[in-house]
Amino acid sequence: MQKRHLITETNFRFVLAVFLGFAPLSGEAQVRGGGDFQITKIMKNLISTPQFSYGGAEQHPPGGADRWLEVEVEFAAAPEFTDELTVKYFILFNGRLFTGEVTHVNIPAGRERRSVVYVTPRTLVRFAGNRPIAANSVQNVAVQIVQQGVVKAELSLARAQPQWYATIPQVTGLVLNKNETPFAPLYWDRYEQIKSR
Repeated sequence: MQKRHLITETNFRFVLAVFLGFAPLSGEAQVRGGGDFQITKIMKNLISTPQFSYGGAEQHPPGGADRWLEVEVEFAAAPEFTDELTVKYFILFNGRLFTGEVTHVNIPAGRERRSVVYVTPRTLVRFAGNRPIAANSVQNVAVQIVQQGVVKAELSLARAQPQWYATIPQVTGLVLNKNETPFAPLYWDRYEQIKSR
């Protein structure tokens, strides 16, 4: 009897170890990776245009209450320094798939490395289909970290099949990196350096 109990306890520990080893890191995300780079978080926000004041010209306030879509990615990098990484974004907005990428340079090792992209208010209005724009207008986001043409890590914001975006027609040219937006001068220390074109 006692021997049978030990086998059951051993089996239970093995099953528990296997389950914990393969459980996702986050209840809302699906992860692929685990080598030199790992995407740990994706965040989406609707934010207003930053306002700046300056002298020497007439001031023009931002128009209306339109919001930008901001998608921020947090990732971990193991190598002491990485010369170049490309972060690819797949944003499913109201049934349309916006795609874009940002190439970063001089990435130091660490757990809180970040990348960010934006979609303009006019693009959101154009593709909203006469519906109000809300956080749930963004149905899913997938992000890949690519080094020298090889996918090193991937994460989806919501649970979905791997590469759920592969069969959806893409809309390119509408996802902007930080340097292409009014947010360019903000938060220099928060995000990784963007490669100059």
